[in-house]
Amino acid sequence: MTASSEISPALPVEVPPVAPAPGRRRRQASSVRTRVAWAMVAPAGLHALFWIALPVLATFALSVTNYSVLAPLRFVGLDNYTRSFGDPIFLTSIWHTVVYTFFTVPVAMAIAVFFAVLLNQQIRARSWYRAAIFLPQVTATVAVAMVWYQIYDPYSGLANKLLAFLGITGPAWLADPNYALPSVIVMGVWQGIGIKMIIYLAALQNIPEELYEAAELDGANAWQRFRQITLPMLRPATLFVGVVSIIGAFQAFDQVYVLTRGGPANATTMMTYEIYKNAFATFQMGLACAKSVVLFVFLFALTMLNRKLSGGGEDE
Repeated sequence: MTASSEISPALPVEVPPVAPAPGRRRRQASSVRTRVAWAMVAPAGLHALFWIALPVLATFALSVTNYSVLAPLRFVGLDNYTRSFGDPIFLTSIWHTVVYTFFTVPVAMAIAVFFAVLLNQQIRARSWYRAAIFLPQVTATVAVAMVWYQIYDPYSGLANKLLAFLGITGPAWLADPNYALPSVIVMGVWQGIGIKMIIYLAALQNIPEELYEAAELDGANAWQRFRQITLPMLRPATLFVGVVSIIGAFQAFDQVYVLTRGGPANATTMMTYEIYKNAFATFQMGLACAKSVVLFVFLFALTMLNRKLSGGGEDE
């Protein structure tokens, strides 16, 4: 090699990228999935925060004040709760709500199970029957109440016309204190059957057919198969339907407002309607909030009781 020859520069050596460890890749993928999940639930979470959580907290806070929109806010402690339980109309509304729930929930559930079992069979036009029974559920309660208001009309209503055909003089259903609440209950039962039937129907279709075939081979009749297989397998659905139905029954308002406005003589006044009157008729917002808290406590207690009686556990 001559002295005049130049030393050529060394070529750069390409180093292959080091692949991340499998554990690190899993952590990165899990982090991405977590961020995507939070982004997807964020709208619903914000809705629940601003329209459910904050109003609930505000209700608890205002229940111990004299808040009435027009007067200055002042802390009154448990005075609103004392006034609530000392109000005979509110105590009557509690009783009416309990009676309404007691009759509408189990009766509608029993009828819904009957229709679900019946329409789970291979019969003609069963889809039409299912739609007809479910239709009242997707109809606005105010519209349904207006129809029932006409049915209960003492002079031209369908109810009294059918009784007149049988030679019976029908009463003034919504004007008589003895018949007003039962009339509202009948409408509540009729409207609530549809959604319960659909839930029970879905639960019935998840029961393995092999259970019925094995029971039939063992000599079990239809009633025994229903009692020993169908009812136990419907327990989770019954728990769900019971809880949702109790909450819905305690929040009944539209039908009372349209049919009777709580009358006659407070014969159909329920907790939600009494809360509405306190809040928007007399503007006693603090008192209405206290009664709303009482309603919440009733719902929570009845939900736990229904869970206990239905055999609901952690595995369900």
